[in-house]
Amino acid sequence: MSITGDSCGPEGPATLRELGWDERLEEAFSRYRGPYTAGRVSCQHRTVFDVLVPAGSLRVGISGALRRLGRAPAVGDFVVLGGGIESGSCMIVDILPRRSALFRGAPGEGSDEQVIAANIDLVFVVTAAGADFNLRRLERYLAVVHASGARPVIVINKSDLAEDPVALVSKAAAIAGAVPVLIVSAREGSGMEELSSFLAPGTTIALVGSSGVGKSTLINALLCGEVQETAAVRERDEKGRHVTTVRQLFFLPGGAMVIDNPGLREIQLGNAAAGIGETFPEITALAAGCRYRDCRHGEEPGCAVREAVERGALPEERLASYRRLMRELEFQAEKAGIGAKRLEKKRYRGIRITARRLREDKSR
Repeated sequence: MSITGDSCGPEGPATLRELGWDERLEEAFSRYRGPYTAGRVSCQHRTVFDVLVPAGSLRVGISGALRRLGRAPAVGDFVVLGGGIESGSCMIVDILPRRSALFRGAPGEGSDEQVIAANIDLVFVVTAAGADFNLRRLERYLAVVHASGARPVIVINKSDLAEDPVALVSKAAAIAGAVPVLIVSAREGSGMEELSSFLAPGTTIALVGSSGVGKSTLINALLCGEVQETAAVRERDEKGRHVTTVRQLFFLPGGAMVIDNPGLREIQLGNAAAGIGETFPEITALAAGCRYRDCRHGEEPGCAVREAVERGALPEERLASYRRLMRELEFQAEKAGIGAKRLEKKRYRGIRITARRLREDKSR
């Protein structure tokens, strides 16, 4: 164990409460007696972790018991440190229950999942004006975020490169449902005031997006300084390279926290079945009128979704995207041995949640 000092912003947290500690965590931690300390993971370095505590930042490993159980903390996790800070043998002995967790399927064809941020309130899904702007990719991100328990916000960066910024916002809003859509230029500062309205003290925000969309530049703008290294994108194809190589939590001057993630070359859906309904709320609402409960919105008779497409009330590409994501989830579930019934149960749980929210919105 080593005390590395504060590495999460110019001022850093003074209390656990400022790190997002709440009564739920207090209750979970109350069963520990003796030389135990609670903290929050701010960075992972292979097998060791930086953990924020009121005294500063500790670099510690995890206990053998956690390792044998295959349990490892993620950035944003609240953890229990055993051994006492002053003993020199402090390590992570437990991970406190998460209120939310952002998963991504492991790259490639495997069925494993990775937790890329824990205990988050919001996720900024960052794209950029230009070649990176892709509605189908945004839908994938939204499905993963909705399933995490956090709320998504679409952030279109590099507005200074857009020929028609209003059109970009309109396109994103058409597939976003109730998700806020912002357009900013982190480099020039435009739109940052509206984005800052989401940064309430104690709020934790994760950033996700492809390489080259300007996540590091956005972090630097929020921190009012050059903290994260940035790199230019290739002019010929507007592709970025990985600049951020580790996930890291920063403490912003106003009291919010932001977790930066390396750019994702691909985003597997993983366990995102419950998020599909909220990503496609209009299809969820229409599906309630289908003749068959397990309608796949293909060639089944009495499909209210297909009927909406045929009369022009639902874009064909929107339904095609929905069906493509559902086929991918089914394929991943089969590989993982989850089974069709269990996947269907998760999907309908998401549909019920979305339907309830739609009814509540109508009654207001």
